[in-house]
Amino acid sequence: MAFYCDYLAQQEQSATNMLGAILKQLVSRGWVPDHISEAFQKAKNELAGRPLRLSDMVYLLNDTIKSLPRVFICIDALDECKVNYRRELLESLREIVARSPNIRVFLTARPIIEEEIVRYFIQLVRIPLSPTDADIKSYLKRRLACDTDPDAMDGGLWADIMRIIPEKISER
Repeated sequence: MAFYCDYLAQQEQSATNMLGAILKQLVSRGWVPDHISEAFQKAKNELAGRPLRLSDMVYLLNDTIKSLPRVFICIDALDECKVNYRRELLESLREIVARSPNIRVFLTARPIIEEEIVRYFIQLVRIPLSPTDADIKSYLKRRLACDTDPDAMDGGLWADIMRIIPEKISER
């Protein structure tokens, strides 16, 4: 199951919504357990259709995951998630992992939130990734090829971009 945290959709990407999207992927394989349908129907009938609470979503995810042999949850760009939603999500994932030994969680994020992730997961494997000079130049070439006004750039500017940006990135 996968989820991408989008900076432009931060308001909509609450922990409850993200876990709901993961639950939807789990049950979209053709079977929706009765208890899940009942929980959503009950919430819909209460208080003019209030959505499920985060605690409800965690319970439903745990219950669904237990019935499967192995579950992988991938959340990409976690650093793009609003801080309060990210904390709720990490707390919820920690609870789910503690109750379900058949789950593996894979998170991608920039190093700026590494310490935050470590606070929630004692056992974790870090895989640091850094672009090579060739990766950066390849990316720049692709982006520059898509320039909507290619006549605005001369060979000198192109050469400066291809030299300066990789240098600045490698200084970090």
